[in-house]
Formats: sequence, structure tokens, C-alpha cells
Amino acid sequence: MRILKLALLCTTLNLSGIAQAQDYPNKPIRMVIPYTPGGSIDSVGRLVADQLQRQLGQPIVIENTPGASGLLGAMNVKKAKADGYTLLFNASSQTYLPLVMAKKTYDAQRDFTPIAQIGYVPLILAVNNQVPAKSIGELVQLAKANPGKYTWATSGLGTTSHLSEETLNRALGLQMEIVAYKGAVPQLTDVVGGHVSAAISPMPGVLPFVQAGRLRPLAVTSKTRVASLPEVPTLAEGTLPGFELLSWYGIWGPADLPPAITDRLNAEIAKAVETPALKAKLAESSFVPTKFSPAQFKQLIADDLAKIGKVVKEAGIRIDF
Repeated sequence: MRILKLALLCTTLNLSGIAQAQDYPNKPIRMVIPYTPGGSIDSVGRLVADQLQRQLGQPIVIENTPGASGLLGAMNVKKAKADGYTLLFNASSQTYLPLVMAKKTYDAQRDFTPIAQIGYVPLILAVNNQVPAKSIGELVQLAKANPGKYTWATSGLGTTSHLSEETLNRALGLQMEIVAYKGAVPQLTDVVGGHVSAAISPMPGVLPFVQAGRLRPLAVTSKTRVASLPEVPTLAEGTLPGFELLSWYGIWGPADLPPAITDRLNAEIAKAVETPALKAKLAESSFVPTKFSPAQFKQLIADDLAKIGKVVKEAGIRIDF
């Protein structure tokens, strides 16, 4: 009898979830982006949200919540009701941040529902025009000859930008201080202005400054060169053989988001990213779209936690928020 009751309960809950998904969405959706407006994550998030709201027939309201390397925005979504009306648009740093926390505030796997990976971009290592280095080798020579003179800017502690810079400091024996900002816009603004020497940051935010001649690219973090900057070498070419660190973007909901709503959103997001207009805009920044199921996205997060966790442990990175 107990087994029968449990079976009936599960069936009732399943049907309820399907009905909820069929009615979803029937009001505006809030999409939290945990960084300042104008950065690469914000720019891509807004492009995706614009197309997605056309398909869903409901407004998607962007809410920028910068602070603590994305922690404030993530916690905002973690505490929200799991009904599909509060979503998080973030980069791979959503997964990496708990790895560097001295006191873990959230669990990247347990506290959120992975909905869809949007795609990924390489990062660009760039310097301002006051830095005389024309190659990564020259930057290394300058930094070693002038300890403490040259500095990194990062979009936030625990981000892909930060982890790339920490990796180079340790692998190449550099003493370049890392200065943290609340997003890619203030990060890159201070590099362009000469307040910080260099940065490693996702391509969508850096590329306009490179094209305008305000930043000089020295390397990219992908395994192969990118089509829009064919003359710029990869870090794996002689400097760090085998190195690759990409920034991927995704959408999450709070934990225990109903599977029917998760699947509906995943399908709509995949459709949105494949629309010709959005695909063309993303391609301008060497953004590579992906089409992952929620289960595949969940596995990607698990794999990245294992890989990046090793880097963080070896580097001894710990941050107090």
C-alpha cells in the first residue's frame, strides 16, 4: 500500500510539473547578471535574453548585481523561489568561485539547477600602450627585470580571468600583483587608462579595445588561434605548452527547479542561440555556441570542478569575502 501511495504521489507531482511547464511563463522573468553593465558577460546575457523573450512571449528583466566576484548575484538567485521566474546568467566563474572561498557560501552543484550552457570564448592577454612588450616573452622579461612594477587587472577574484593570471604568475615566475575589480568594464578601463599594466579577460570585452588600438594583444588562451586575431599566438605556443582556459557562459536556476521547466528553458535557449541574427552577433567576438542538455551541462560543471580545483589547490588560492 505504501509503495502504491508513493507511486501515485510521484505521478501526481510529475503531472503537476508538466502542467506548470505548459503554463510557463505567464509573467516577466528576472535574469540576474552578477557583474556591472557593459562587460562581456552582461553583453552576451542581454543578447540571449532579448531573443529568448521574443520566443517565450514574456519580458526578461535584466538585473545587474555586481559585488564579491559575482557572489552577491549568485546568492540572490540561490535564495529565490524555484519556479523559473528568477534565472542567473553567469560565466564559468559561477563554478570556480566556491573553490577559492575561505568560507564556502554556496555549493556550485547542490545549490543551483544547471539549465543550459550558452557557449564559450577564449580570453585575451592584453597590455596597455605604455607597456613596451610586443610579445608574451617580452612581457615576462620586463616583469622579471622590474619586480613589482607591472600589474594584472582581473574582473573579479575567482573568475577565469583571475585564475589565468594566477597560473601565469606561478608558471612563469612573475611577481605581478593582481588588482581585482567588480567586472570587466572597470577592469579594462583601468588597463586602457594605464593604471594597471595588463589583463587576461574574455574576448567580447577586450576585442573592441584591441580593434581601436587602445590595447595590445599578446596571446589568447585557446588551444588554437582565433580567426579574428590570426596574428596573435596562443599561450600554448611555446609559453605554456598544452595550456587552455576558456570562459564559458551559462544559465542556472535555484536548486530543485522543476525538470519540465528546466527542459523547456533548455530547448528555448538552444533555439535562441541558433537564430541567425544572434549567432552572427556572437560570432563577431569569436563566441562558439554550444547545445548541451541539462545533464550534459551538469557533467561539464563536475568536470571543471575537478580540473580547476587542482589548479586552485596547487596555487593555494584562498579569498575571504
